[in-house]
Amino acid sequence: MTPPNDPVAIITGAGRGIGRAFALRFARDGYRVVVADLNLKSAQSVCAEIAAAGGTAHAMRTDVSAEADARACVATTVERWKRVDVLINNAAHFADIERRPFWEVEAAEWDRVLAVNARGTWLMMKAAAAPMRERLRGSIINMSSNTFLSGVPGFAHYIASKGAIVGLTRTAARDLGEYNVRVNCILPGLTRTEVVRASDEAGRYEQLVRSQSIKRVETPEDLVGTAAFLASDDSAFMTGAALTVDGGNSFH
Repeated sequence: MTPPNDPVAIITGAGRGIGRAFALRFARDGYRVVVADLNLKSAQSVCAEIAAAGGTAHAMRTDVSAEADARACVATTVERWKRVDVLINNAAHFADIERRPFWEVEAAEWDRVLAVNARGTWLMMKAAAAPMRERLRGSIINMSSNTFLSGVPGFAHYIASKGAIVGLTRTAARDLGEYNVRVNCILPGLTRTEVVRASDEAGRYEQLVRSQSIKRVETPEDLVGTAAFLASDDSAFMTGAALTVDGGNSFH
């Protein structure tokens, strides 16, 4: 049985891709992990992987864009495990986005991307802030994107949402600093996962590799160490930071 004092991490969008990699790493590091995902079956599958490796996890169907779901995710975690040490806001609406100029983006699609990526991050931070402030301890890690730095064409709504996350991170770091709660964000490059994206094009990864300093495709495993660092006391004096992890494609 996992000791009751082991730390607790909530990871959104953890049913696949980068979120799954975060969940597996944090469980391996001794965290009790809440695998929050819109797809409950996927979340349960990740929990089964964690349990098979000797870890502790709990699956929750969570729509981060719905305030009731965000509150329920945190409340259930606190009821179950009495604490929230780490929140990783990884859930995002991206895979189904087709690349197009901003003037062709429908308002409904714009609203959905911003609802999940920006509003969802804010709602989860808002919910998790209360138990973290009460314990005077916590680390919030938000997932932005290096596209915010370079303005990749054809993704205006996605990039706007990821830019909002950088702004939210900085503001929340100011608001929560006196409570010893840290807020940082990671800006990954295009990361190859099992998820098939509507915007994937032939040769896209090879083109990115040519523009990177490190000449290989980014994988989820390239991001888990940064998240583990930001969650740990090794980064205890860091807050409001935006760390780019993209093989040297963007310098910031």
